Amino acid sequence: MASCDRMPRMIDQIRASKLPSNMMQFAARGALAVSAAENLEIMVYLARHNKVFGDLARMTLAGWDEKASLAAASDPNTPREVLDYFISPDNLRPKLLPALVENPSVSEGELAKFAISASREAVEAMLQSPRVRASAGILDSLKANPYLKANELNEVTKLTSPASSQLAATSPGTSEAAHQPVAAVDLATESDAPEEISDPVLVAVSAQSDEPGDVADEEVSAYLAEHAAEIAAEPDKPFQAMGVVDLLGPDYFPVSAVAETESAESGSSAAGQSAGTAAVAKPQPQPKTIAHVAKARTHGGPDRENTLQKINRLDVKGRIQLALKGNKEERSILIRDGTKVVSLAVLDAPKLSDGEVEKFASQKNVLEAVLRTIPLKRRFMKNYIVVRNLVANPRTPLDISLGLMKNLLVQDLKNLSSNKEISETVRKLALKMFKQKLEAANKK
Repeated sequence: MASCDRMPRMIDQIRASKLPSNMMQFAARGALAVSAAENLEIMVYLARHNKVFGDLARMTLAGWDEKASLAAASDPNTPREVLDYFISPDNLRPKLLPALVENPSVSEGELAKFAISASREAVEAMLQSPRVRASAGILDSLKANPYLKANELNEVTKLTSPASSQLAATSPGTSEAAHQPVAAVDLATESDAPEEISDPVLVAVSAQSDEPGDVADEEVSAYLAEHAAEIAAEPDKPFQAMGVVDLLGPDYFPVSAVAETESAESGSSAAGQSAGTAAVAKPQPQPKTIAHVAKARTHGGPDRENTLQKINRLDVKGRIQLALKGNKEERSILIRDGTKVVSLAVLDAPKLSDGEVEKFASQKNVLEAVLRTIPLKRRFMKNYIVVRNLVANPRTPLDISLGLMKNLLVQDLKNLSSNKEISETVRKLALKMFKQKLEAANKK
């Protein structure tokens, strides 16, 4: 009881930085002799406002007891600052989201703001929330989320229509029934039985693949239909690789990249080089799709065309088809495409190998969306190297890294704790988990 009476004075002293440094350190570690809820409030204040102990408080919050965190996220009496910290995309722990969404003390305005940039996993959780499905404001914000799938957009549109709102008000069972289509969506479901390509022109392109098996046209069509809205927003956006363009500029990239790729093709014949030079001197109409590229190749087009040149000829739809149907080299380039719908198509390619995903998970020159999508696929998460590479990648979002760290082995936690490239929060938590696992192993 005495500690509770002392709480206002304690938080006031912390705000005024009047506590000695050792007490402030205890506060940042959640080790003060107050309740778990009070410790949370103090740590959130330090994480947001204290430059000296803020990192330590953030690390402690990231590994704070899940039951205590869930209780705070569910409690309407939890201070607003704590709830705002939990719902922030930088700090959100996925298991807390359902409780936060249903907590009436988390305003609809805050949830609407969160919905615009929510991760794919968060979008799924929000679509299953009765509160979200009954709020036109939150649903309107979800429509702007780039991770919302086409079928979910249709579902959200129906929920925000006047007829749907009236039906929801008069039929208690509507909300429960409306869950079914969304609940059926499973990001981790992938096709392992691709069918044969029937289009002879597309077969000509697929024949270049260095891997066995083909991809059914139905799979490509399904992906294009599912992402139709994203494709329609930028149908002719050219290929721009992440990283290289940012450093060298868009005018420099095509020249340097083409030269590098051409130098790697030591087997190119003199006749092929002459044809390529002639093509530069006398511009040809630029084919847009894979089918057009194949047709140009079989009807008097250049005898040889390096991978980057082929990709540069394609529009967004063409690059998506190549991402799903192409070979390993093509996927390694397209994963760095600055157009999100193209780079994510690579992760849906049936011929994608575990070795490629391991490499993607460690790359710093890919979109954040790629690093967020990899953990959503069960097949990838069964590969320990993928998990380790994601956590060690400084480009991986903090919430993803923190969520995956519990799966790491002791030696990898030790290596992470000294990795200067990654976030200090991740390093410190890795050191804490390393010591905990080491102590647990020594006790056995």
